[in-house]
Amino acid sequence: MTTDAHPAPLRVLVFGAALRAESINARLASLVARLIGDTGASVDLATMHEFDMPLYDGDVEAASGLPDGALALRDRLEQCDAFVISSPEYNASVPGVLKNAIDWVSRVRPQPFKNKQALLVSASPSLVGGNRGLWALRVSLEHLGARVYPDMFSLASAHQGFTEDGLLADPGLQQRLAETVGAFLRLVEADVRYVCLQRRWYEFLGDRTGAPVTQRAED
Repeated sequence: MTTDAHPAPLRVLVFGAALRAESINARLASLVARLIGDTGASVDLATMHEFDMPLYDGDVEAASGLPDGALALRDRLEQCDAFVISSPEYNASVPGVLKNAIDWVSRVRPQPFKNKQALLVSASPSLVGGNRGLWALRVSLEHLGARVYPDMFSLASAHQGFTEDGLLADPGLQQRLAETVGAFLRLVEADVRYVCLQRRWYEFLGDRTGAPVTQRAED
């Protein structure tokens, strides 16, 4: 078997899950995108405004199908090897706009979240940095078959956490974020480049695109 001496760069979708123009999670998403780009990977930096969609309504889906925003997010997910979400925390949980997007896209077949490597990060003015929201977010994504990276990054007191050039004000946190992103990309590369290391989890029972599965299994 031959291998490509010059494989295509990894493709990573990065977006901040807030609508506010000056969102600190948009700033964190931009920083993560910069760190990914520095490794030579290809970055698709997006905003939630690019995935505009109404509140999920089964009657609307039955009458009109999926909205353009959901199809746009589907397309961007299909074109990437992995994705990163920088999510705010609303009332210790997932922002409604993000959960709504996940609910719409979960209706797509084949399921675009399935088997995608995902990294979750957050920024919040609070002292816990939005970490509680990330734990809630990973439940939905893992249910849909995404392989959510175990180590999540949360930036506390984020309203004063950035320098003017977009880096983190705390050098230790900047280093930790860079190390987390680097380790995540190495895992993505192993998953994409080396078939013998691929492991698939079947969690989303509504997915009928693979072999018949009646319970959680790993192959």
